[in-house]
Amino acid sequence: MTLRFTKNNDALGTLNRGNPTESSLCTLCRADCKGKCETWLSSLVGRKLLYPRSYGIVTSGADNTTHVGVAYNSLRIQGYAYGAQGLPGGMTDNADDCIFPNVSLETEFGNTVKTKARIPLMTGALGSTFVAQKYWDSFAIGGALVGIPVVIGENVVGVDRESEIGKGPERKGKIMKAPELERRIESYFRYFNGYGAIIVQLNVEDTRNGVAEFVADKYGDKVIIELKWGQGAKDIGGEIQVTSLDYAVFLKERGYVVDPDPTIPEVQEAFENGSIKSFARHSRLGGTNLASVRQVREDFMNSVEYLRGLGFTRITLKTGSYGMEELAMAIKFATDAGLDLLTIDGSGGGTGMSPWNMMQSWGVPSITLHSKAYEYASILAAKGLKVVDMSFAGGFALEDSIFKGLALGAPFTKLICMGRGIMIPGFVGSNIEGALFEERRAEVNGHWNELPKTVLQVGSSAKEIFSCYFDVEKIVGRDEMKNVPYGAIAFYTLADKLYCGMQQLLAGARKFSVTQLTREDIFAGNRETAKETGIRHMADANDESAKKILNS
Repeated sequence: MTLRFTKNNDALGTLNRGNPTESSLCTLCRADCKGKCETWLSSLVGRKLLYPRSYGIVTSGADNTTHVGVAYNSLRIQGYAYGAQGLPGGMTDNADDCIFPNVSLETEFGNTVKTKARIPLMTGALGSTFVAQKYWDSFAIGGALVGIPVVIGENVVGVDRESEIGKGPERKGKIMKAPELERRIESYFRYFNGYGAIIVQLNVEDTRNGVAEFVADKYGDKVIIELKWGQGAKDIGGEIQVTSLDYAVFLKERGYVVDPDPTIPEVQEAFENGSIKSFARHSRLGGTNLASVRQVREDFMNSVEYLRGLGFTRITLKTGSYGMEELAMAIKFATDAGLDLLTIDGSGGGTGMSPWNMMQSWGVPSITLHSKAYEYASILAAKGLKVVDMSFAGGFALEDSIFKGLALGAPFTKLICMGRGIMIPGFVGSNIEGALFEERRAEVNGHWNELPKTVLQVGSSAKEIFSCYFDVEKIVGRDEMKNVPYGAIAFYTLADKLYCGMQQLLAGARKFSVTQLTREDIFAGNRETAKETGIRHMADANDESAKKILNS
């Protein structure tokens, strides 16, 4: 572990309700939380939270000078006293141009068709969990306004009771109706302005149900399609929990694994008597009928070829925190297939209902997995291959972590994928909207009857509470503002804080475009982290050039 995060941050005036993780988020993040961790409060006050509180009557000092263990928090950011790289055209390296607002965070990814993003972020896969369903408009509209890719996760069609999937040999796997999937796609495109993308993910059940065919027919190449190998939270398929026997039977009939089996009479009797209160729906493992690397590669290439035949011009892959063989397979196969993005998710975060001890114990933690991803990508690059663009996931929430992840994987890493951290503004914004407007509370899934003190300390109306309210209004127009959920405004506000924080860090590293980041822009805070990541220890970084100065 590292010593960076404690429950109370006196400098910022933030507080974790639960135990903070390496990302700074609580291990258990609640949608009804009244605050106020750093991400929660940033969703209201935005870039103000980059600085210590009570300016003018305090001095403050860092408490993160000791680094223990191998973790992202044991990496530090390199600063330089001179130079300027990546300045926009026409600018020079004088003091008037070398200011942090001139730093560009715009990036792009893709093999032949490029997808642009205004900030190097994307959401994690938000699939069939009820949290994703309830707060989707906040996540999707917020992501579209910010200009980043948003991922629709697995099983959305399969768990939708209103969707219609054909049965019988002739119609099996043909979707006639998928209202929840369509709602999610169209919600994003409502405010899409050329930056970002909507990505639809496929797992085993989605493939059987014909999700790719449905999306291709209805949306064509407006949508990116994603193959899924796994995630960092667990080494089995996705789960949700349902409390209705009728719904559990429906999911069983849809072809899912439901535990306990709701069709067994003894289980039904136990449910009726209250000793069983819920059912877990599970997805299947992929690739179990493939006994060799060669077979996996052949199956993968056939899948990519099939998706291209449907008309998808952009295809991505999401893999989890398996061992080194699977990591190498993902990078090599995605490169060989000319995929547009590979998301590599380290242990042990998650946004759904992963088994707790599985999250605690399985897989490769993010920093180790990402360090090996860079190593393996470099091997392919040395052979002259055009390595697939990558996105790193698994425990990112703050601007310095985003910087470190991009630098650790540079030049291959184009984006950082955020799951729980980027969902928090959706929660808090919806709660605020529901507290201010009782008639909207159920619609936006608000949990508060009134604004708590933590919010009232900031303001009592949306225009007072959200520091980026008028920035969003400028984008959509005053008349349209009434249709923008407060969760999306909070999303934009958090993103603005991350944006400004990233600009400041990049300016200090003398990089005025995020595309200029390299591994030389970070160093390791301890020898163990240096060894495992290949990043130089802080006492060794630039030590040779320092001695040349002394001996000149």
